[in-house]
Amino acid sequence: MANQKIHKVVIAGGGTAGWMAAASLSKLLGKTLDITLVESDVIGTVGVGEATIPTLLTLHDLLKIKEQEFVAAVKGTFKLGISFESWRDIGEDYIHSFGWTGKDCWAAGFQHFWLKGKRLGISKEFGEYCKEWVAAKHARFAVLPNQGLNYAYHIDASLYAKFLRKIAEEHGCRRQEGKIDKVDLDPETGFITALQLDSGKTIEGDLFVDCTGFRGLLIEQTLGVDYIDWTNWLPCDSAVAVQTEAVAPPIPYTRAIARQAGWQWRIPLQHRVGNGLVFSSRYWSDDEARNFLLENIEGKPLTDPRVIKFTTGQRRQHWHKNCVAVGLSSGFIEPMESTSIHLIQKSIIRLMQMFPYSGIRQPDLDEFNEQMSTEFAHIRDFIVLHYHVTERSDSPFWEHCRTMEIPDSLRHRIELFKQTGRVFKAPNELFGENSWIQVMLGQGLMPEQYHPVVNMMDDEELERFLNGLHGSARQLVSQLPEHQRFIDHYCKAM
Repeated sequence: MANQKIHKVVIAGGGTAGWMAAASLSKLLGKTLDITLVESDVIGTVGVGEATIPTLLTLHDLLKIKEQEFVAAVKGTFKLGISFESWRDIGEDYIHSFGWTGKDCWAAGFQHFWLKGKRLGISKEFGEYCKEWVAAKHARFAVLPNQGLNYAYHIDASLYAKFLRKIAEEHGCRRQEGKIDKVDLDPETGFITALQLDSGKTIEGDLFVDCTGFRGLLIEQTLGVDYIDWTNWLPCDSAVAVQTEAVAPPIPYTRAIARQAGWQWRIPLQHRVGNGLVFSSRYWSDDEARNFLLENIEGKPLTDPRVIKFTTGQRRQHWHKNCVAVGLSSGFIEPMESTSIHLIQKSIIRLMQMFPYSGIRQPDLDEFNEQMSTEFAHIRDFIVLHYHVTERSDSPFWEHCRTMEIPDSLRHRIELFKQTGRVFKAPNELFGENSWIQVMLGQGLMPEQYHPVVNMMDDEELERFLNGLHGSARQLVSQLPEHQRFIDHYCKAM
């Protein structure tokens, strides 16, 4: 089996992960593959992750998806960043924007120039030097030529799955309705050979993609790949979600509001708002969380609140034997930075790059697993940063987060920035220097010094430099339409 050519690909589970995999594999590799997706209308999907990050545009470019058609189909809006409210302390807010802030020089990042300006009393808020931040603050947006703005989307996840399904089926993917009753294994190799459905139908395959969500039906329940638990660093283990009527025009950013025992999200779509509360069951019961969320939403609820249980962490192996875990079956990190769809996308792209046409080879598996594990760990550190670097001590939850042990890799980054103002991006890491800087400054971590190269500018020159960057960002944003007006013109849902 290990050297058997791969022709039949079976995707277990639909939802965002399943149909992203199906659309990508069928459109980009489909001429050489036989692809079947098995899902059941009876089994619901988690489907709360409705915010994305700019990397999604890369996949859409590969799939030749027309943006206007896509945004209208998913009743989407545009996203320039995330507003973190009360994370540093109650009433203290900042925006992690998708853009680049200021202008670097060969020896030092812009934060060093800004730091000196702050000491002189001439620097404005850090985000004022970023056009995406300014646009978000003023609720303005447009798709500009040459990627004039870095942006992502807010989407209806269920509509996105339908949109992708259409692409997948147009390129030869077959959907098979049914619940998986049993998984057949080769007695010699332990490879999966087929899925037995409750209808009695058998779906044979050479390669299986597990998109069965938290259950991990293939990767865990069948193949026994265990899970690395990160609850010691990310204590939230529950979420409650509800949809509400929109009561105001959509803003071009996601809101993440820190609460007593977790955080609340608000994601504006064209037709409604997605709301949720991520919390720790050590500090809040399901009923307490549900009641708190309902008391802190705007607009009439359109759905009943739904509680979701999860464990943050990742699979010890994302690809084992002839099964690749994609989506929630591969791991889960809290969605405050909207990384869930990104991780799905990275799994799929890596699988296509390493596709085992001539058979399953262990070096491919090892490389895939190493790359995915590293990516998960980098994102984990970035998320832990939001919790740990805080001045909040108003509840047992925040006291725990502020004082807990953190990964050595994160501790190094924090100390490096605190003592020197320096940030370095690791190879293939999702979040760049500017993301780390925005969040560390936003959480209240102020460097003790700036790079001496900044002193090559005299004070007047530095002020002109800062004012020029600020003026440039303001000038661009002043020419943009209001976010709602742009949507109405460009991609209004029918």
